[in-house]
Amino acid sequence: MDTRDLSVPPHAQSRPPADKHPNRRHSRTGDSGHGGLTHDNARHTTRFTVIGNHLAQHPELSGLAIGLAVYIQSLPAGARVDIKTLAARFPEGVTRIAAALRELEAHGYLRRERQRIPGGRIVTRTISCNQPGRRSEGEPVCSAPARPVAAPERREKRAPKPLPAVPHPAQPAPALLQAATALLAGLRRHDPRLLLSACDTAHLVPGVAAWLERDVSPGAVRHALTSDLPPEGPRRPAALLAHRLAAHLPPPPPFGVPAPPPPAVRSPLQTCDGCDRAFRAPDPGLCRDCRSDLRTAA
Repeated sequence: MDTRDLSVPPHAQSRPPADKHPNRRHSRTGDSGHGGLTHDNARHTTRFTVIGNHLAQHPELSGLAIGLAVYIQSLPAGARVDIKTLAARFPEGVTRIAAALRELEAHGYLRRERQRIPGGRIVTRTISCNQPGRRSEGEPVCSAPARPVAAPERREKRAPKPLPAVPHPAQPAPALLQAATALLAGLRRHDPRLLLSACDTAHLVPGVAAWLERDVSPGAVRHALTSDLPPEGPRRPAALLAHRLAAHLPPPPPFGVPAPPPPAVRSPLQTCDGCDRAFRAPDPGLCRDCRSDLRTAA
């Protein structure tokens, strides 16, 4: 099959034979009877892309990576070449396409940079390098590392520093410890940055109980713990609270002045086993009305 240039008017001269057409070149490889590849090439005049053999015959790139590089180099400037767009174009899927793009980045055929555009939004700019190691006008050199860069060694996690010691009450009554626990659990409602874990709360409870035991109201303890925090927030909230509980512990009441009774603690809500009504009690069971009915029936 030959090609005809329609822009030239027809003339009487006969066409050259197919194997001598000026736009057709044949490679004789494989004509000797030993098999192999034979090229049947026609010269492109429109819609073509020049691809170097360093890419087409790259010894380390996968076939998918080479194919994606060829496709990307054939696109016009401004075309979208993100992973989702390429996955919608080709059947290989997001995972394989992402791996192929990483291959091209490792060998210098792609470079992705983040840029801030007017309006403050950050976009990703993809630069396609058709010949790594050469500088194009206005662009830095597309470097191709000789070997893939080894991933950085994962450092072992260091154990967090222990929290500072806190004072302890002289008489750790259960009601006192429950009041201290409730106070610490409520700090996050005053400042969301003071959200404490169960382990941190258990460490801080004796310190808060020591303050309550020294006739300091819960409101005063809360103010001492939450006031004048750093504007950016404490890096380790539990460590800051432990330091304040120990460093600013008020003195005990004067000798001879009886210590105030521990603050009352509200019992948790329970569901009545008889009528399913909610009531407050330290343990599950029957509400007051059901207990009265039970005694009346007895």
